[in-house]
Amino acid sequence: MMRFDTAESLSAALRDLPPPDPAAIEAAAARQAELTKPAGSLGRLETIALFLAGWQGNPRPALDKGRAVIFAGNHGVTQHGVSAFPADVTAQMVANFENGGAAINQLARHAGLELRIVALDLDRPTADFTRASAMTEAECLDALAQGAAVVDPGLDLLVVGEMGIGNSTSAAALCARSFGGDPRDWVGPGTGLDADGQARKIAVVERALVTHAGAPHDAFETLRRLGGREIAAIAGAVLAARHRRVPVMLDGFIACAALAPLVAQAPGIVDHCLAGHCSAEPGHARLLERFGLDPLLRLDMRLGEGSGAAVAVSIVRAALAAHSGMATFAEAQVARRL
Repeated sequence: MMRFDTAESLSAALRDLPPPDPAAIEAAAARQAELTKPAGSLGRLETIALFLAGWQGNPRPALDKGRAVIFAGNHGVTQHGVSAFPADVTAQMVANFENGGAAINQLARHAGLELRIVALDLDRPTADFTRASAMTEAECLDALAQGAAVVDPGLDLLVVGEMGIGNSTSAAALCARSFGGDPRDWVGPGTGLDADGQARKIAVVERALVTHAGAPHDAFETLRRLGGREIAAIAGAVLAARHRRVPVMLDGFIACAALAPLVAQAPGIVDHCLAGHCSAEPGHARLLERFGLDPLLRLDMRLGEGSGAAVAVSIVRAALAAHSGMATFAEAQVARRL
C-alpha cells in the first residue's frame, strides 16, 4: 500500500509517475488493424481499448475486476449556508448506500462493479476553511492513506465518487486556488442552490482564498487547507492507482476537483484517467479542459456518488468486447480493402 507519512510524501509520489506500457499499446494497435472493420470505424471505442491495454499491460485488456469506491466526509464550511441540504444528509446517504437504496447502488450493479463505501469521520467535520485549515497535516495524511488503501494491484478499473454536503464549495475553492480565475468561474448550484445561495457560496470561497493566500501552493497544502477528507481520499486513491497502473474512471466536478491541486503540480497525473462524463455543474467543463480530458458522456447529470462514471463503464465494456471478441480478416476469411 502507498504510504503517506509526511507532507513531502505526496510530492514525492507525484514526481515519479509510471507511464503506460508502450509494447502493450503497440500490440493492441496491431490487433485493431487486423479486425474486420474499416480502420478507425469504431472511433473512441478503439482508443479506449488502446488506453486500457497500455495501463493494464495487456494487448487484450479485460474488465473482470472493476471497483467503484464512494468516499464520504463532512465539511465545517456548511455553517455558512452553502448547501441546500443539512450536513446530517451525508450520514443518512451513507446509510442509504449501505442499504442498497441509492442511485450508485443500481448503476454500479448494472455496470458490473463491486461497490465500496468509505466513510471518513462523519461525526467530526473538517474545520471552517474561511478561518483555518480544513484539516491538520495528520488528518490530511490519514485521508490520503485511506484512499490509497482501496487500490488493490489486481484491479482492472477503479471508479471514484464522493458524498459530502458542502463539498462543491470545497471543490470550487480548490479549483480557484489551483488554477486561478474568479470564484464565480468555479461556483455552481451544487445540490440546488438558488441565486442567493450561490452568492453566499462565492463569498465563502473568496474569504477562503484570502485566508490562505500566503500559504504554499503545493498540492498537499492546498488539499489540507481547502479540501475535505473524502476529497483528499480521492486524491490518494487516484495517485495509488497510477503507481499500480490501474486505470481510473473519474466522476463529476467534485471528484475531479480532488485532483486539481495534483494537476497544478504534476499535469501528467491524469494520464491514466478517463473522464466518465461532463456534469451540469458549470465548473466541470472548465476543469476537464484544464485536465485535457474529453468526457465520454454528456447527460446533464449532477448527482455525484460516482454515478456518471458508473454509467460510462458500459462504454468501456463495449470497447473491450469489440477489441477482444471481433474476428480478424484472416479468421473470418473476409477480403481486405484493395
